[in-house]
Amino acid sequence: MDTLTLALIQTDILWEDIPGNLNRLYPKLQFLKDKCDLVVLPEMFTTGFSMNASSLAESADGITMTTLQKWSCETGLAITGSFICEDNGKTFNRGFFITPVQRFYYDKHHLFRMGNEGKHFQAGTDNPVIPYKGWNISLQICYDLRFPVWCRNVNNRYDLQLFVASWPAVRQFAWETLLKARAIENVAYVAGVNRVGEDGNGLSYKGGSALIDMKGKTISEAEYNQEEILIATIEKGTLNAFRTKFAVWQDADPFELKQAD
Repeated sequence: MDTLTLALIQTDILWEDIPGNLNRLYPKLQFLKDKCDLVVLPEMFTTGFSMNASSLAESADGITMTTLQKWSCETGLAITGSFICEDNGKTFNRGFFITPVQRFYYDKHHLFRMGNEGKHFQAGTDNPVIPYKGWNISLQICYDLRFPVWCRNVNNRYDLQLFVASWPAVRQFAWETLLKARAIENVAYVAGVNRVGEDGNGLSYKGGSALIDMKGKTISEAEYNQEEILIATIEKGTLNAFRTKFAVWQDADPFELKQAD
């Protein structure tokens, strides 16, 4: 499939209200049916960026995943974002990518030190690439955006990198700058979806969700402080032509990621 149409949902999030946030999502998915291929949601879209993991964690068969799977089948849409997940006695900020026939997961690798995320969640170690409709997709979560080695696109292993986030307004400039940097250095499309509103800890979020092309140019960008759905299409042929013409990826330095002892 040469084209892929994304819907980036920039939304406020009801604090620690899983059923309420799912109910707010459903009419948006109904609206997007037949309008796009992939719906991208913010980080922890059912709860907000809460450290109340012990009370809010669900299994992969909990209300969030089972509901999204049902809605994916109903609409034909792929849906991605993150939620608070309990798995084998450990809690993860777990990214998900759900299609009508498959589920993929990514556990956030870089836990936000300044918010004590590492005291409540386990860091993931895998960095998968998700195949979908002929595209290879990398799913990352918020703070991961700051770490270019982890996000590195080795030998064009992915075509599109997604960042689902709860990125506070006080660091908005970093959010917008780093999204473009990741696109340029990795010669790939980048989509970043951030929330708006204020969370239960009093942190404000202004959004700035955007779709960026492989040259770092903005294809589509949401307004600040507004709930908005961006719908935009990316083209594989355009990406491949640029990678062939400007093959910077062939001169990248080799490296190997190793887990700390």
